[in-house]
Amino acid sequence: MFIEDLMNDIAFLSECNVGLVSVDKMKFSTEFRDICETNSCGMYNRNWTCPPCVGHINQLIEVAKSYRTALVYQTVSHIEDSFDIEGMLEAGQRQNELSISINEILCEYKLNKFLHLGAGGCKICKRCAKLDDKPCIHPSMAIPSLESYGISVYDLAVECGLNYNNGKNTVTYFGVVLIK
Repeated sequence: MFIEDLMNDIAFLSECNVGLVSVDKMKFSTEFRDICETNSCGMYNRNWTCPPCVGHINQLIEVAKSYRTALVYQTVSHIEDSFDIEGMLEAGQRQNELSISINEILCEYKLNKFLHLGAGGCKICKRCAKLDDKPCIHPSMAIPSLESYGISVYDLAVECGLNYNNGKNTVTYFGVVLIK
């Protein structure tokens, strides 16, 4: 019952879609970490929640697999066209704000056995302490990326009944809360 309440609370926060899937139905692959290592997003070794700082991929996959249920949330934002970088960044910021709000709800539910993963590396702080060779300022709130844990976001979307691609001139971001 509490998972349904949590899903409703998350959906109420923002115009987002939510889904549920058993973790044992999720697909994992170390190949997603290979994508991180190309540093196409510019965050490799620049954020505590991004590779290689977040941890060894095989260990992270095992951690994720130790959970039972995945509550998936998704934001779909309209952009002008496929070159609308500003629109994509605004949509990413919207997803990040939603993830932070979800962290607050998770604290209200007093969940002590969950793992919250988001789109891209954690953006709770304006500047990650990693850049100053200091420990994470908010380790209990940090939100690693789905890819850093080897999760196939496409397969995750399919498994919980959400669209991975939501049509022309849209950008879609995902987050997941893994619950014991």
